[in-house]
Amino acid sequence: MDAVIESFLSGFPVLMLHSSVTLALLAIGVFLYVKITPYDEIELVQAGNTAAAASLAGAIIGLAIPLAFSMASSVTIWEILIWGPVTLLLQVSAYRFTDLVLEGLPKRIIDGEMGSALVLISIKLAVAVVNAAAVTA
Repeated sequence: MDAVIESFLSGFPVLMLHSSVTLALLAIGVFLYVKITPYDEIELVQAGNTAAAASLAGAIIGLAIPLAFSMASSVTIWEILIWGPVTLLLQVSAYRFTDLVLEGLPKRIIDGEMGSALVLISIKLAVAVVNAAAVTA
């Protein structure tokens, strides 16, 4: 039983540090994502725009997946601090790519078009899964 307690006491601070840094990166990523979109997603969600809510939810999950895998495969905090921002940059790039493919994407989201939101979400999540796999390779 002593080994279990010793393991917990040595591992818990590392868990808290890695989790805190990863969650901070996620918060920064979501903040930056909301700022780069040409519309106020929070305001649209508060107004009941389902497409904006779905898009933002997809962004949050899409940002979290590669960050989680980055944390899971990291031994040191420095690995999270190096690979985390890289995955965030790739995820934000996914939005920009989709904006180019679907002409007028911001207006479509503002207008509540769920079809465009679903395509955007699928691209965000697909890029997230590929990023997650690349980080762990």
